[in-house]
Amino acid sequence: MSAPDWPRRAAPAASTPAELEARVTGCRACPRLVEWREKVARDKRAAFRDWEYWGRPVPGLGPPDARLLIVGLAPAAHGGNRTGRIFTGDRSGDVLFAAMHAVGLANQPTAVHRDDGLRLLGTFITAPVKCAPPENKPTPAERDTCRPWLDAEIELLRPTLRAVLVLGGFGWQALLPVLADHGWTIPRPRPRFGHGAHVELASVRPASTLHLFGSYHVSQQNTFTGRLTPAMLEEVLGAAGRAAGLSVNSHPL
Repeated sequence: MSAPDWPRRAAPAASTPAELEARVTGCRACPRLVEWREKVARDKRAAFRDWEYWGRPVPGLGPPDARLLIVGLAPAAHGGNRTGRIFTGDRSGDVLFAAMHAVGLANQPTAVHRDDGLRLLGTFITAPVKCAPPENKPTPAERDTCRPWLDAEIELLRPTLRAVLVLGGFGWQALLPVLADHGWTIPRPRPRFGHGAHVELASVRPASTLHLFGSYHVSQQNTFTGRLTPAMLEEVLGAAGRAAGLSVNSHPL
C-alpha cells in the first residue's frame, strides 16, 4: 500500500464502491502527503484537541448510482482529514452543503461528522487528490499518482453519470484527461475553466452525453471575499442537477 504504483495496481481491481473505498483509505503512495496528514492528525488544532483525527486518505461520498458528480481539490487538513468525510467539518463544506440542501441535492444543510445523518441525493462528491496536502497545494506528481482512484470512481459511476460540476481550476485540469480516457470527447481547443462554464461532451462509447460545469471553488478565499456567493453556487448547482435529470429546486430570482 505504500508503493508509488499501489493506486495504479489496486484501483482497477475494485469492482464495488465499498471495495474501492477500502483500498483508497489504505493508500500510502505519496510520502509527503502521508507525512503531512499524519502530522496534522497528531498535532491537531486546539479547537479539536478532543477529536481522534482520521489522518488517512478521504474517499468519495454519495450513492453508487449518482447522476451528478461534484469534483473538488483535496481534503482540508482539519476538515476531511479530521472527520474522514469529504468537505465535512470545515468552512468550505459549510457553504457547499448549505447550497446543496437549498437546491435539493442533500437531505440537510450541515456536515459535521461521519455519523451526522447526511445523505446526498443523486450526487457523488470526490476529489482528484485523496489526502490533505500542505498549504492545500498538491504537486502534479501527487495528482498523477492519485489519479487511478478518480479513474475507478468515474468508471463505477459511468452507467448513471449525466453531469459533472467541477469546483476550481485544479479539479478542471485534473478531470479533463480522465473524462477523455473514459470515452468522452474533449473539444479542441480544450474548454476553459470559469464559473458557470458549461460544455456538452459527446461519448465515443455507448453512453449519454455528459454535461460538464465549472464553479469557483468553495474555499474561504472565494466565499469570504464574495467572489463566490451562496446564490452563485446555488445557481450552478441547480443547472448541473437539472442537466443530470435530478429534481432540483428553482433558484430564486
